[in-house]
Amino acid sequence: MTHPYQIPEILDIDRAEITSEAWSWPFATDRSADIDRYFAELQNLRPGVWNGRVLLLNRYAIAGRTLRGACFETDYSSFITWRDREFPDPNVYNFFAAAVLRAADGGYLLGEMASYTAGAGRSYFPCGTPEPADVGADAMMDLGDNLRRELLEETGIAIAELAAEPGWTVVRDRCFLGLMKRLEARQNADELRARIMRHIAGDRHPELADIRIVRGPADIDSSMPPSVVAYLQREWTR
Repeated sequence: MTHPYQIPEILDIDRAEITSEAWSWPFATDRSADIDRYFAELQNLRPGVWNGRVLLLNRYAIAGRTLRGACFETDYSSFITWRDREFPDPNVYNFFAAAVLRAADGGYLLGEMASYTAGAGRSYFPCGTPEPADVGADAMMDLGDNLRRELLEETGIAIAELAAEPGWTVVRDRCFLGLMKRLEARQNADELRARIMRHIAGDRHPELADIRIVRGPADIDSSMPPSVVAYLQREWTR
């Protein structure tokens, strides 16, 4: 199924309540041979890709400034095949918490994915597909914990150093559902970039190859997914 381009939807919420439930994904079982073949090809091209376990969203609703939904566990190979095949099951969503890192001088920092990753060359806010470890004993997904972990792993910055905006901004682009949280730093953008680049240089297998500073519409380019572009454009027109 080919999904035509559409302008991402954006709205603000106060909280997200997502539970983890056992569910057998028909796409993963019905397309297992294609998934195995595609993933083997992908690993040959990008050796940094490995087949771990991830969480995807299979239903959600937003009411009263609260997002409520349910997610399920699957393997990365099924997820990445579904994503790269342009979402043949449109009722599933790749959801993630994204750290919108904003410097004291107003610059936003995006990470450029390393060449051996599945997102090679793309520019994102620090984020990652949730994992089973992000689910607590009460079966609730902890988006805040996922955000803290991904930010620290990718940039070396602890979220406690930053001023976090309350709530989330939900950006839906086809079957991508990003929950963006703006995090204000005390340093200017150049200082912050230099610090993160030192972290990347000290990591044996960094997910990021570079850090980009964006200050206005002229800095937007094709490496940025529509959800990132839509978020930034809204911020710049406020």
